[in-house]
Amino acid sequence: MSMPLAGVDSHAHIFRHDLPMAADRRYSPDYDALVEDYLAHLDRCGLAHGVLIQPSFLGTDNHFMLEALMRFPERLRGVAVVDPQIDDAQLEALANAGVVGARLNLIGRAPNDFTAAQWQTFFQRLARLGWQVEIQAVFDALSQVLPAIIESGVTVVVDHFALPQRDIDPLDPAHQALLVLLGEQRVWVKLSAAYRSQSDLVRAVAVLTHLRAACGGIDRLVWGSDWPHTQFESRTGYDEQFAWLEALLPDPLERRQVLVDNPSKLFGFAASAR
Repeated sequence: MSMPLAGVDSHAHIFRHDLPMAADRRYSPDYDALVEDYLAHLDRCGLAHGVLIQPSFLGTDNHFMLEALMRFPERLRGVAVVDPQIDDAQLEALANAGVVGARLNLIGRAPNDFTAAQWQTFFQRLARLGWQVEIQAVFDALSQVLPAIIESGVTVVVDHFALPQRDIDPLDPAHQALLVLLGEQRVWVKLSAAYRSQSDLVRAVAVLTHLRAACGGIDRLVWGSDWPHTQFESRTGYDEQFAWLEALLPDPLERRQVLVDNPSKLFGFAASAR
């Protein structure tokens, strides 16, 4: 592997296992993932910045993440889990702490009607703040939920290679519908956690080929480690996920764009990312 590039890890989680957990959680960690440990991974790989994603099992209590953002404001940004009825003062407080987006995790959940006034108003408020909506949903479901979110005018970030549960087929009408949506300029995709789609490197490269074509290039692609790889801790690690990026994007200039230029723009980091 060549010398590590400076850049941004766009997807990681921190938590303590003794924090209050959401009642409807699907997973409960039995260990701690602390910001100090995360920053050590960044430093070892030569990365300047990271984006902390509120774990779904902590629900809308973002305090642990916010404490880390306020301790390391130059290095970290956050994506929070919030109720769509959150008031403007609370949103402003989150923004002041370094939050740049709101997360929707639809795994294992029936999708909401995002055309409803409550949701459209919420998305529009986020758009006015310059925030993004980060969405985690399986590939075959995304084409059903993305149109209403995109219509609101907010930036959308799709997690984990869009979680294809099988090979992407551009001739499949359902797949074709999503690939068309990925061409929208407000839609970004994270190259993260291919293991959550049971993808090995060969399959991940094939998926990336389709995503690149759908997005019209790599201008709206970012990379994330998904540290600490919840539920997959024994199968992978930070260094392995960082090494995958070189295999996915062997061109150093493309790697720099995905690691530095694109996420600096999306998350509001200085373009000179160390």
